[in-house]
Amino acid sequence: MSKDFLAITDFTTDEIKETFELALDMKSGKIAPLPLAGKAVACVFLKPSLRTRVSFEVGIMQLGGKSLYITGDEIGLGKRESVYDAAKVLSRFVDMIMIRAFDHKQVEELAKHAEVPVVNGLTDLLHPCQVMGDMLTALEHKEKVEGLTVAYLGDGNNVANSWLNAATRFSFDLRIGTSPETQPNQEIVEKAQKVGLSQISVTFDAKEATKDADVLYTDVWASMGEKHLSDKRKKLLESFQVNDDLLKHAKDDCIVMHCLPANRGEEITDEVMDGPHSVVFDEAENRLHAQKAIMVKLLSQAPDERGAFQKFE
Repeated sequence: MSKDFLAITDFTTDEIKETFELALDMKSGKIAPLPLAGKAVACVFLKPSLRTRVSFEVGIMQLGGKSLYITGDEIGLGKRESVYDAAKVLSRFVDMIMIRAFDHKQVEELAKHAEVPVVNGLTDLLHPCQVMGDMLTALEHKEKVEGLTVAYLGDGNNVANSWLNAATRFSFDLRIGTSPETQPNQEIVEKAQKVGLSQISVTFDAKEATKDADVLYTDVWASMGEKHLSDKRKKLLESFQVNDDLLKHAKDDCIVMHCLPANRGEEITDEVMDGPHSVVFDEAENRLHAQKAIMVKLLSQAPDERGAFQKFE
């Protein structure tokens, strides 16, 4: 098992299934230990956050640990202090680092030099904790992940890239509907297709992507740091809006997801977001449960101060 969780591909399929099982057990109250008792987690935020900050801080508290909120101004990662030095210093103080950042390579460098587990809370390239929560939500509502048809509509951003990584661990039909100018990372697309586990397609036709979908997924068209591109993205992606007309092409019992925050009336309408197919707020809650399980899994592999590996029963 990987020391860190920077991408969904850091976990094997079996490890992801174990993580889901643990998350659901903790969510249902079957397991109520304090595996982070006496542990401290540095939560580094180079980007503002609502769901990531609250879900991690609440999760750490529920697991018996202590979270430390560290802003970009305080850490000055790569500016005030080198990534190497920050990784080494934090490793002497805390038991885990969660970081929400822009540059994925910077997070990889932090994990390389840190001696404690590092969790990727989001980068411009990947958002693995989000998609772990998404798959957990699909498991609850559809009782499976494998065999589903997932239609992702809109900007080919970090969430789309993480769904592509998920398609290398579970077999499902992943269709990404986007414009030619807003496609997901081509290297990640090609790697996922090369694995050959899932059926993966990128289409420029929203109806084609949505046809008979079990899961209809969307996200904002201009992510944080790209708001200056909002008007341009609206023109490129307006035909991919998740609305009642598009919903008719999916399966009658499809579920609709959005990782939030949503620009209602742009990538998704109020009618769909608040409608009977929406599981958006279940999905938001499941960030908490998925992340708790990820942290427990990682710490169960980390040696304690005596050099012995911790056990989670």
